[in-house]
Amino acid sequence: MRSKNDSSFGNFHPISLFVYYISVIVLTMFTKNPIMLAFALFGSALFIIITNGAKDFFKSMRFYLPLFLIITVTNSLFSHNGKTILFFMNDNPVTLEAILYGADMALMICAVMFICRCMNFVMESDKLLCVFGTFSPKLSIVLSMSLRFIPLFKRKWKEIKDAQFSLGYFSEKSFYGKIVCYARVFSSLVTWALENAVITAKSMRARGFSLGGRKSFSMFSFGKRDSAMLSVCIILIFAVVSGYFNNSVDFYFYPKIAMSDISVMSYITYAAFGIISFFPFIFEAKEALKWKYSISKI
Repeated sequence: MRSKNDSSFGNFHPISLFVYYISVIVLTMFTKNPIMLAFALFGSALFIIITNGAKDFFKSMRFYLPLFLIITVTNSLFSHNGKTILFFMNDNPVTLEAILYGADMALMICAVMFICRCMNFVMESDKLLCVFGTFSPKLSIVLSMSLRFIPLFKRKWKEIKDAQFSLGYFSEKSFYGKIVCYARVFSSLVTWALENAVITAKSMRARGFSLGGRKSFSMFSFGKRDSAMLSVCIILIFAVVSGYFNNSVDFYFYPKIAMSDISVMSYITYAAFGIISFFPFIFEAKEALKWKYSISKI
């Protein structure tokens, strides 16, 4: 597994990365075309594999595969639209169109979750602060504190649990005992959180947080490389949005499976979305090959 600092794609400016990932997420959520959803899914999956390793990816599939099946089956049980009836269950028809529509929705949800996972890998907390701090410093500090408190709460929960276990206060012999012990740990955690909030507020006030005229600081600089990347993304996004509005890549499941006629605009939309989806993987793979080639010359 590689660290976040080793990601070549993650070296772009936070604003460029934020615009890219938000755009890809929105474009993925607003299409029902399984070809485009497959582009988004496989593009993000390949990026996860090249950065985190295949072992970590396939281990996470223990969560995504059951989720995919549950969504697919659930839709076919509650939606009975469609002309192709496969069989009846409790006098309700189970149609091929409902199953495929459920699979399409599951594909979209998994693709968005994969993209969010990629975004989480390259967008560290300081990069998010850089993005939001420029426009809204107050939102930036709230976001920073929220991101900080999540791992802090997990670590403090473990510390309190281990301390009570070593003192003999924590018992897992019965279900009722577990509830009492976990309630005691939760009560201690809430008490600590309230005390920590008061200390944090006093510290912020002592450092002049409430004073006006403050400026934000950022370690990231927006260069030509970021401008080129952002310009290419905007052009590709415009091509995909144009295809959406022209109904060039529409896909229908009800009452029967159909798709819009293939045209030149369809090919342009598919190509643009494919490049956008695979762009992080392509860039990461290119940099990895360059690095291996440089090492081989030593």
